[in-house]
Amino acid sequence: MAFVTQQQIQKFREDGFLVLEHFFTTEECDSMRNQIQRIIAEMEVPPHCRTEFSTKEEEQLQAQGSSDYFLTSGDKIRFFFEKGVLDERGNFLIPKEKSISKIGHALHAYDPVFKQITHSSKVQELGRKLGLERPVVVQSMYIFKQPGIGGEVTPHQDATFLHTEPLGRVLGFWIALEDATQENGCLWFIPGSHTSGITRRMVRAAPGTSTCVEFVGSEPAYDDSQFIPLPISKGGLILIHGEVVHKSELNSSDSSRHVFTFHVMEAKDTSWSKENWLQPTPELPFPSLYT
Repeated sequence: MAFVTQQQIQKFREDGFLVLEHFFTTEECDSMRNQIQRIIAEMEVPPHCRTEFSTKEEEQLQAQGSSDYFLTSGDKIRFFFEKGVLDERGNFLIPKEKSISKIGHALHAYDPVFKQITHSSKVQELGRKLGLERPVVVQSMYIFKQPGIGGEVTPHQDATFLHTEPLGRVLGFWIALEDATQENGCLWFIPGSHTSGITRRMVRAAPGTSTCVEFVGSEPAYDDSQFIPLPISKGGLILIHGEVVHKSELNSSDSSRHVFTFHVMEAKDTSWSKENWLQPTPELPFPSLYT
């Protein structure tokens, strides 16, 4: 594994992100890709659950907000689809394995392959190098970024969705299972944008409202020229500070961009917001990263 230096950790503190090429082996990446194919092969999607995934705010509120399926996915393995892949009856217009946007949010807890990767000794060692004392895993996702239709993810901060007090306690681990390029939708970051807090939060709406979640505050207009692309090869890991601003573009290429990503929270002296969409449950309290 790539040995992480103090210099790199310092760079992470300055930029809000860190690229670690070849952190995972080709074999580890392929084992995750093979496992997800098995999961898709067995996938039964009830038509009323065929929620299309979107990051545009209105669509997000409409599709996810009215959807209990999304809100209760924190301790399950559930399926979310790209726009335009279903007809009005909820039947697939293209093969289901090509239509899926992401699978979330508890692969790390319930799937042996993803659990092993999440808690692998190199991830734990990296956590210790970063000074994490009581890290817990809060969620995980497999993201497909399908060829030609993999939607853009608008500029955002993860802490908008995963809020803690104090801030600065959430960290994303983003693993490229295929080469991520500018053509197929690699991540873009604004270096140093993790130091001025957050301007927007997604919170659970009051009971009885038409949507389950709502946004408080607004995302500022970011200057496109501030973003830098971070292409990374298969097996690479990008560490993402909870408040760093990042995005990805539409995948207009003919190759997919599969990723496994999970979020960790430093639980020591931290409170997880009761207003977050994602909540630990009696069935799945947030598991410790260190096993």
